[in-house]
Amino acid sequence: MREIKINGGIGFGGMLTILFIGLKLTNLIDWSWFWVLCPVVFSTMLSILFVIALFMIAAINSRRR
Repeated sequence: MREIKINGGIGFGGMLTILFIGLKLTNLIDWSWFWVLCPVVFSTMLSILFVIALFMIAAINSRRR
């Protein structure tokens, strides 16, 4: 039997968020917390829109049958 390996990781958005938080906490940038956390907000919104689109496609396909 073959072993399945899953390579996760933090990803680009996570690293960008950590970088922005570090810069904000060390006062190197003077951004609002919304912009500091924007990579997390953007990726979450993108995921939610993707799930909504999948549900809409499934609903359209089920009506056609």
